[in-house]
Amino acid sequence: MASSKEYLEFVLGQLSDLEEITYRSMMGEFIIYYHGKIVGGIYDDRLLVKPVKSAISYMPTASYELPYDGAKEMLLVEEVDSKEFLTGLFHVMYDELPAPKPKKKR
Repeated sequence: MASSKEYLEFVLGQLSDLEEITYRSMMGEFIIYYHGKIVGGIYDDRLLVKPVKSAISYMPTASYELPYDGAKEMLLVEEVDSKEFLTGLFHVMYDELPAPKPKKKR
């Protein structure tokens, strides 16, 4: 099931206090970037983030879910209604996220 543009817009609105939040549409789902680093994405109208140590500490009771078949497990963010919670989550995760891979020259 693909994610809705409405849910994407809701999540982006909740993250509006952060600078450089971008997204990319990928096979009916959306990858979320913060300052160029992949934080997670929206899969089947669920916000899932990478299970880095800081995210696990920030959300100790979060469940692990698969974004799609064959993918690595990610953390389900249930508190999407709290702008402060989401902003804090993205802030604490940023330093642990891997740097973007350099683009290959053609």
